[in-house]
Amino acid sequence: MTRVRMTGRRARLLTAATALTLLSPLASCSSASTAVEACMGKQAVSATTGELEGTYTGEAHAKGVKITLKASDTGTGGTVTVRNWPTGSWYKSELGATFDGSGTWDVLSGTGSDEYGHVQLSFTEPERFLQDDTLDSLSIAKESQRIYLYEDDDPDVCPTFRLRRA
Repeated sequence: MTRVRMTGRRARLLTAATALTLLSPLASCSSASTAVEACMGKQAVSATTGELEGTYTGEAHAKGVKITLKASDTGTGGTVTVRNWPTGSWYKSELGATFDGSGTWDVLSGTGSDEYGHVQLSFTEPERFLQDDTLDSLSIAKESQRIYLYEDDDPDVCPTFRLRRA
């Protein structure tokens, strides 16, 4: 059996190639930003009320869901109406799996490099609806003329509850 001794440049190249092979699975892991960007657009750090105003329809697990955001005259937020919105567990026995409702909304900007903007919803209808008993915060993704609102529940995959502006 013949042994080949590697020295110098050849040994460094082999070491570099081995290191790249070991690190390549890490490169294929997607971050929250790339998972969202792959299917919807870039996560927005901020957005204006005027940019977000409009009607959004559901895709994937949100199919059949509709949300309409109307801007107020004050320039921040406005009124929201929803159809087939997911009911939180507290009211499922009373309202069913989804509900039609209304309330107010506001857009909140991200506060740092790791935080992104989102739309905060506050439902006043159905009348006895409690805060935080349904999906009431949606992240924002923008790309060119497309805008999405989505539930940011798993940063490694494309969000399954997403709404695209019509």
